[in-house]
Amino acid sequence: MSMPNLPVDPEPVTQLPGRWAPVWILAFVALWPAPGIAEAVLALAALLAGVRLLQLRFGGSGTVLPGASAWKLTGLLFLAYWLPQLLSAFDAADPGKAWRKVAAGLRYLPFMWLAAIAVATAARRRLTFNGLALIVALWTLDALVQALSGTSPLFWLMDQLKWLGSGRGLCTAEEVAAADRLSGLFGPCNLKFGQVLASMAPFALFAAGGRWGRAGWLLATVLIGVVLVLAGSRASWITYALVVLFSGWRLLGWKWMAALLVAGVLAIAALAVGSSQVRERIARTTLAFSGDSAGVDAALSGRGQIWGAALCMAREYPINGVGARGFRDAWPDCNPAPEQAAAWGHEPALHAHQIVLEILAETGVLGLLLWLAGAVLAWQAWRRAGVPARERARPAMLALAVTVFPLNTHLAFYSTFWGGLTLLLAALYAGALLAEEPVGAG
Repeated sequence: MSMPNLPVDPEPVTQLPGRWAPVWILAFVALWPAPGIAEAVLALAALLAGVRLLQLRFGGSGTVLPGASAWKLTGLLFLAYWLPQLLSAFDAADPGKAWRKVAAGLRYLPFMWLAAIAVATAARRRLTFNGLALIVALWTLDALVQALSGTSPLFWLMDQLKWLGSGRGLCTAEEVAAADRLSGLFGPCNLKFGQVLASMAPFALFAAGGRWGRAGWLLATVLIGVVLVLAGSRASWITYALVVLFSGWRLLGWKWMAALLVAGVLAIAALAVGSSQVRERIARTTLAFSGDSAGVDAALSGRGQIWGAALCMAREYPINGVGARGFRDAWPDCNPAPEQAAAWGHEPALHAHQIVLEILAETGVLGLLLWLAGAVLAWQAWRRAGVPARERARPAMLALAVTVFPLNTHLAFYSTFWGGLTLLLAALYAGALLAEEPVGAG
């Protein structure tokens, strides 16, 4: 598939009012530990951006919407995500939920355009990317304090505010007791911290390397790496290994990178000596080499059973799947071992935990083809871009690539949280790569 020629109008994207766009994006990301508030920020930002864009298009000022490449690529990436939802809703396992999801998904398009505006000029891009790097740094330092003291200061502050407002905390005592990993400011009842930090790490590593060279990159790499090992998500370990590999090889060279990876393995082993949680995850991972299916499933924390169900759904509904977020509804009919309790208990699995299987199970072959079309368009845009464009988009490109890396386990891409994160990264990538920067734009 070839990327269509994308005309550039005389009035580029950077002329749209976007002074506050980076603020909206940074507020959205900073509030991820409070998902309800973050979603409200996204919805409000999308509404305001949509209204403003309509005013520019149909108002009496004579201003027209720009036809810049960044806008078109952003729209195409949105469609690659949203159209599978739409097509899967016609015969979904839960039609009402599926159609509500389709309608709610429309809010992402103006928000993605707002994200593209936030990185459309050098000044805005510097503010946005450095702001994201600062957020990652604060999350990392907060988690290191938790590792030393047992308490995340930022989560403690959020929890106290919740007590003052509602008379109860963010997490129940049972959820706190059951937490088996470093949770950072996301808290013990929202154990997404490791995967979120790993996906956003490129912004911090590129910022540290650009400002302080090798020493800054190495320090940031070590600090974030320690937090991620203690956060305990093996998916985040794979994601972060890719981040380190592809952000560091140009800075250090392959020989030093190989030495760093060896040092990383030794550091994980050392941390395992002092952390029973890390030790338990390493031991569980080694079960994959036991040679029997039970050991492999145990190493995967029961995901083998989930993946078997996902393949069943793909066979039963090959064209357009069971509907976005319909996995739990189709689970009883496709559970490969209904007579035995799953590794996570008796509740149905909520999603496929793997991007390709999630797309196939929930949106079918049509959905997978649309996702692949989006990936091809994003890759062709990268190939055709010049060196300066690639350099300015590299942090967002790497963050997006490692988030959707198929040889890993994942959170649900059609969930509100992870879908919003993924589409934000896609918009930042498109906006930075194809930005048009007239002299004096800001």
